[in-house]
Amino acid sequence: MITLENLQKQQVGLRLPKYLIDEIDEFTKEYALNRSEIITESIKAFITEQKTKKLYDSFDVSCKELKNILQTDDSKLQNLDGLIDELNH
Repeated sequence: MITLENLQKQQVGLRLPKYLIDEIDEFTKEYALNRSEIITESIKAFITEQKTKKLYDSFDVSCKELKNILQTDDSKLQNLDGLIDELNH
């Protein structure tokens, strides 16, 4: 959850290639936003995308591990109840 303290703005200096500034300026005209708003929204979108990718990658690894476990010869791990029971011990 984002707190009021986290919503406070802090000035940050950064250098961007001229072509990106030109593209940002085009968006400022098209969407009636300023550079800071466009850069902020872009960073938020990037962070959300990376968190989602990390979650899906982790889920993919977990599914592969579960598949390997279920393919073992251990009969008590052949169903979800058996797997849960084994994980609780």
